[in-house]
Amino acid sequence: MRAALAILAMTVATASAHEAPTGWSYGWECCSGFDCRQLPQGAVATTPDGYLIKATGEVIGYGDKRLRTSRDGFYHQCTPGGDPAAKRSICLYAPGMGS
Repeated sequence: MRAALAILAMTVATASAHEAPTGWSYGWECCSGFDCRQLPQGAVATTPDGYLIKATGEVIGYGDKRLRTSRDGFYHQCTPGGDPAAKRSICLYAPGMGS
C-alpha cells in the first residue's frame, strides 16, 4: 500500500506543469516542470517563414505543431532542460495565436 501511494504521489507531481510568471500553467506536452520560461521582450521576431528565436536562430513555422497560444501576451519558450541555448524548442507560446 505504501509503495502504491509513493508511485501515485510521483505521478501527480510529474503530471503537473509549472506556471508562467502571470500565473497560467504551461501544457504538460511542453513542460516537465522546468522546461518553459517567459522570453524577454524583443527575443522573438515574426518573419515571413515563422517565429524567429533570435538567440538561437531557430525558426518555428506558423503551421508548426509546437506552437501554442500565450495567455498573457508574452512569448514563452520550452526547451529540453530549460536550456536557453538549446537549438530546438519543445514548444513556443506566442501571443495572438487565436484559440
